[in-house]
Amino acid sequence: MEIRIVSREMIKPSSPTPNHLKSHKMSPMDQLVRDSYFSFALFYSSGSTPLSSDHLKKSLSKTLSYYYPFAGRLNKDHHLSSVDCDDYGVTFVEARVAGDISGLLKSPELELMVKRLRAYNPDEMLSAQVNLAVQANYFDCGGVAVIVSFRHFIADATAAANFIKNWSIVSCGGNINIKDIVSDFNSIFPDQQNSTPLSKIDSQAIADLSEEAISKRFVFNGSQVAALREKVGNQSTRFEVVLALIWGAMIDSTSQEEDQESNSQQFAIIFPINLRKKMNPPLPEQCIGSVCTLGMTFWPTLEKVDHSKIASKVRGLIGLVDEYARKGFENGWKNLLMDYSGIDSKCKTRAINVISFLRLPFYEADFGSGKPIWVSIAHDQMKDTVNLLDTCDGQGVEVWVGLSKEQMIRFQQDPAILAYASFNPTLQSPSSS
Repeated sequence: MEIRIVSREMIKPSSPTPNHLKSHKMSPMDQLVRDSYFSFALFYSSGSTPLSSDHLKKSLSKTLSYYYPFAGRLNKDHHLSSVDCDDYGVTFVEARVAGDISGLLKSPELELMVKRLRAYNPDEMLSAQVNLAVQANYFDCGGVAVIVSFRHFIADATAAANFIKNWSIVSCGGNINIKDIVSDFNSIFPDQQNSTPLSKIDSQAIADLSEEAISKRFVFNGSQVAALREKVGNQSTRFEVVLALIWGAMIDSTSQEEDQESNSQQFAIIFPINLRKKMNPPLPEQCIGSVCTLGMTFWPTLEKVDHSKIASKVRGLIGLVDEYARKGFENGWKNLLMDYSGIDSKCKTRAINVISFLRLPFYEADFGSGKPIWVSIAHDQMKDTVNLLDTCDGQGVEVWVGLSKEQMIRFQQDPAILAYASFNPTLQSPSSS
């Protein structure tokens, strides 16, 4: 697949940011996250209205006037506590791709999207102090793949999805509610002297994100999710039952290792939980920043996998966060909430980092030529990481799993995975107009 970069430029807000908005103060929640980037790929078929690069750039410029911190730069003089909203701009790359988009959708590979369809990399973005980058890839067939990358300091998954949706609304001439986008949450999440950045939390709690992995895509369609819910418990959500199956397969694959040390391990899963709707009163759903906390729960490797119990543990942890948030963090707030049930302090802990993008409005992003036919992550996936996304119909779940080569072999052979998931199925080829 030959890819040719046509242009690379900085897109600035269409209207200068007013002087009284030139500095955006980051909340303690924003400052706790790792300084990293995450990316999404949105694929569009050729439609009656071509998705032109000029159209995307103009509408992006207008949208940045509302999301002005995205076009700014972190103020390092104040320990990353604020964003200089200086209209520095965001990166926009246009590329031409030889071939048909259906070839890529036949057997999607994360490495191809990361290494080829995204010409910029996190190191370049970091050195250039860019908070947001876009690459529009135009295929010979007329299909388009739009890659959007966000700096985690200025957006979590919810903020990113709503930005893309609002960008598409502006692109089609619509109006968005600008008053709910940029807010100061320092009064809600007051600074705590004992706050610990996630990058400094004990390695027992956070899996090693520096080790690369083999990434594989597994899809649970709507009927498979329904069957899984019937097995695990209909009171459980899509996220809970699919995560229970994935986590259970990881536990079982570890227990099969010849290394006897695995017998003294316990598994932990860590996942961010959106706080916007859980607060009392609720926060605006489309507000920017990292408005989430991390939850953690454990499962002993030697204990027999029970998907219903695992789903119940996940549900219980989310309920703990719900209660904690509703009380308005009356005793201060924590960046990591743990369910200690089943934990053995004598055991080594292996942590699985889980990120859910379920129920976020990525598939609503219509820039004028139709909604995306497929949405995927487009960032490097490390060992012991799991990403969950909606299927196009909103009924199923797509899962990208990152494991070592040996662990992936065992994971793919797990009976529960074989029974309920499809391995990297072909996506429906777009129809040409």
